[in-house]
Amino acid sequence: MPVVRGCNLPDELLYDVDNHIWFQDQGDGTVKLGMTAVATAMAGKLVAYTPKRVGRSVRAGKSCGTLESGKWVGPAKSAAGGEVVAVNDDLVNNPSLANDDPYEAGWLVILKPEEWDSVVGTLVTGADVTAPYEAKMDSEGFGGCA
Repeated sequence: MPVVRGCNLPDELLYDVDNHIWFQDQGDGTVKLGMTAVATAMAGKLVAYTPKRVGRSVRAGKSCGTLESGKWVGPAKSAAGGEVVAVNDDLVNNPSLANDDPYEAGWLVILKPEEWDSVVGTLVTGADVTAPYEAKMDSEGFGGCA
């Protein structure tokens, strides 16, 4: 597993480094997505998560939900467009799950993506994520995960 400045980035995931979002193909035509450890460390302790509802569509590059911490409020942008087929109700009820376990318990939504094959080519594999994340952290002045 790549570790960039103390932030874990699992090999088996695909990353939208610019938006700090990970994707995992579920093997059934859907993809699970969530925030990276970098995103949760930068945001601080999350206090609210408001996802798009099941059945709603997400446009590529737009928000699949809104997250809030004590120092930040913003969208979780999905590189993939599609229909929301599941939301993480546990995260809605306990937003800090994303801080504690961003890759398992802290996932955001599951999408049935449109044009997934073309989106995959824009994402970075876990094996190749170290250099792009180093550059992103430099550009954002982020020292790393505690």
